[in-house]
Amino acid sequence: MTDTSSSRPRPSPAVLALIASAFVVATCGLVYELLAGTLASYLLGDSVTQFSTVIGAYLFAMGIGSWCSRYVTRDELRLFVRVEILIALIGGCLAAVLFLLFPMIDHFRIALYALVLGIGFLVGLEIPLLLRILRADFEFRDLVSTVLTFDYVGALAASLLFPLILMPHLGMIRTGFLFGLANVGVALALMWLLPSSARLGLEKAAGILVALALAAGFVGAERLQRLAEVAAYEEPVIYAASTPFQRIVLTRGGDDLRLFLNGNLQFSSRDEYRYHEALVHPALGRVTRPARILILGGGDGLAAREVFRHPGVESVTLVDLDPEMTRLFANSPMLARLNKGALADPRLKVVNADAFRWVRDARGPYDAIIVDFPDPTDFSVGKLYTKTFYQQVHRLLGPGGMMVVQSTSPLIAPGAFWTVATTLEAAGFATRPYHVYVPSFGEWGFVLAAHGPIGDAVRIPSGGRFLTARDEPRLFDFPPDMARRPTPVNRLDNQALVREFADEWGRYEG
Repeated sequence: MTDTSSSRPRPSPAVLALIASAFVVATCGLVYELLAGTLASYLLGDSVTQFSTVIGAYLFAMGIGSWCSRYVTRDELRLFVRVEILIALIGGCLAAVLFLLFPMIDHFRIALYALVLGIGFLVGLEIPLLLRILRADFEFRDLVSTVLTFDYVGALAASLLFPLILMPHLGMIRTGFLFGLANVGVALALMWLLPSSARLGLEKAAGILVALALAAGFVGAERLQRLAEVAAYEEPVIYAASTPFQRIVLTRGGDDLRLFLNGNLQFSSRDEYRYHEALVHPALGRVTRPARILILGGGDGLAAREVFRHPGVESVTLVDLDPEMTRLFANSPMLARLNKGALADPRLKVVNADAFRWVRDARGPYDAIIVDFPDPTDFSVGKLYTKTFYQQVHRLLGPGGMMVVQSTSPLIAPGAFWTVATTLEAAGFATRPYHVYVPSFGEWGFVLAAHGPIGDAVRIPSGGRFLTARDEPRLFDFPPDMARRPTPVNRLDNQALVREFADEWGRYEG
């Protein structure tokens, strides 16, 4: 029997480039998928739902694209080049376009899934077209195994690069433009290497124009991000930065300074004192001698500012995930004035770490623990509201100590609010919920937690702007529309709180 494979000529550089392009297109395709899922989670919350629906829609569209490739009967190379240019344009601009559209249109999900389906359809065409272009140069079994090997290795590369390098160092918008350039680079390389590409003059011109546009977008990515934020925020943006953990934005209108993390308001300088006085003093004011304090979250230093108003405070440990956050609020004169230099106080130690992991190895006891995390908009934050986490914190709270947890709005999201209380109780705490009106947020809720019953006696330090010992008892009264109701325990394996929070806030915001 004749070995037909040995009679085939050695693959040319152009053919080898086509094989290598399988690696590039696979990497780019998965990066676009990850970008869409991450961006949907960032803007819409509930990361599990967003990633599941984005990935499902993307793979479905890839299947449709692969199925439709059967109807291509000629000019496979021309179509492959055009597909690469289109993917480069749409995928490269994906993050920038979605960031710009989010504050401008009411039906953002329609735009999101239209782009996801469009990119998925085009990506689904790539491998079938590539196989047909190369069928004359390889045995079928060798061709399929080689192309799919490069395709799967490219997927691995994307899955490692995206969280470890691309997101921390480039951000979503710049990452999109970079991989768009990679896609159009494949198209341009093939057109220059393949002899049959001489008739692709229009495609070459289009590829060059798209490459120039993507390069300009890559250079101006930060400006595009700011343009999107100008449209999204009512007041002028005075500071914006992307960190490996979040997008930090500060706006200022007159005397009102506002902090947004991932697009969610964290405080307004006009009324943040109401929130932070209510967060700190009902807890510390019930501790006989609050000397050793733990703050989980609160990287802006505003909770620490209120803690230092209590006499006898000897040490404060502040655990916040993002070092950029604590550096910003420690080093900016404007922000340091707001927190009265709390982050520079020699009694305070800043630990930049994931609180979920940190508490497992931490040693107590602490006289008071202030838990000031962002709302549970996704599962990465929701884990900090679970029974598992609270059981670890329970171990750190000393006898006679007091803990407080910011717990979202009992008016807008009563189910989520009371889920926090139920979960704390399941972790072994006695609880006493309360609420306060903060104009920027509306009615806002907190839960006191301790090893035993929580009494009424409280000492509120003088010099505050809002809370006094005389007024404090009123915070514990709940009208019928915020009254307690049956709620589940928030566990790591169900994250009931995140879903309840998303449903209630989604109904409120329409």
